[in-house]
Amino acid sequence: MFGTQSREISHEFQPQVFKTSIQTRRANITVKFQDLYGFTVEGNVDDVNILNELREKVRQQGRVWWALEASKGANWYLQPPPAVSTSKISVGSLKSSALAVANTIALKKLIRNGIPPLLRPKVWLSISGAAKKKSTVPESYYVDLLKAVEGKVTPATKQIDQDLPRTFPGHPWLDTMEGHASLRRVLVAYSFRDCHVGYCQGLNYVAALLLLVMKTEEDAFWMLAVLLENVLVNDCYTDNLSGCHVEQRVFKDLLAKKCPMLYNHLESIGFDVSLVATEWFLCLFSKSLPSETTLRVWDVLFNEGAKVLFHVALAIFRMKEMELLMTQHVGDVISIIQRTTHHLYEPEDLLTVAFDKVSSMTENTITKQRKKQEPAVMAELDQRLKRLNSMKLDEGSPESPR
Repeated sequence: MFGTQSREISHEFQPQVFKTSIQTRRANITVKFQDLYGFTVEGNVDDVNILNELREKVRQQGRVWWALEASKGANWYLQPPPAVSTSKISVGSLKSSALAVANTIALKKLIRNGIPPLLRPKVWLSISGAAKKKSTVPESYYVDLLKAVEGKVTPATKQIDQDLPRTFPGHPWLDTMEGHASLRRVLVAYSFRDCHVGYCQGLNYVAALLLLVMKTEEDAFWMLAVLLENVLVNDCYTDNLSGCHVEQRVFKDLLAKKCPMLYNHLESIGFDVSLVATEWFLCLFSKSLPSETTLRVWDVLFNEGAKVLFHVALAIFRMKEMELLMTQHVGDVISIIQRTTHHLYEPEDLLTVAFDKVSSMTENTITKQRKKQEPAVMAELDQRLKRLNSMKLDEGSPESPR
């Protein structure tokens, strides 16, 4: 590619110099390419090679899943574990229970290694609980909801209309009239299903990526519903974003515990984790990480719950800990974090750190942390609201005499 002429090299350091110059040239060559989900990505030659290797890994993982389907039966992972009666525990039931546990562990490992794109729709619907949620309403629920809200205008629909062209601009399908219309229907339908949430900026990116994966609006709608109602913390997308603020406080505590040296350094230069974590928790990394890396995170998120977001967020800081310890300015920290996340084309690099280097956290641990932070967050939000109301009253009152 860069020339194959052989020549005598008299200086022992020349091969290293030659190699370095090639690496520099490769790093400086900027190319545009499409990733697995049609997003245009700008990177260097090495990024292209990583993407090609990723495509092959996805194919290999697909072969693993197909082989399991051939040996265990189609849709084996969709079957619920057999119920075991506590009043009649037999040897057979114990074996059955042990088998169910073994299958659960095997499935967990399999999902952490990635779900093939073709299987993602039905696997996500099953492991997330979306299929069960969908089964509790009439089959025509989504269509009926769309008919009921057609033509209605609310603050949520106005904001959705403003955000449609801002959602992954340049994507070959999402950034078209058809893509906008499809995304609008999903978001508007959900805004009427849950008036408490309505619509919050950030949901447009989540719903858009769900549409690309699930293929149908109805399935994307139910995945959005299960995310907001069952998987993520309550009030994450409400008007005051209280749930999102709580998650950031929990993350800050976890960073202090897991990476104390880094945490203290970031505190000393005035860096607040919310500068990067707000987007992470609201968009579920869809704006920060490359698409396949985001979807690998979502694979685990739908199976293991919201604690996964903390594992991934901590992993990003852990991966660049030494470099971040050298920073002196807040802007440098943000630059390193953004550069890192935008170029994580290889999901294994991130997920290995997230689950092998970051010690495991249970949902109970996270829940306790949330309960600890909630009072302080609600008090701060209440004070902020009082200040805003006071400012509005001051603006509306007649000017006092000097």
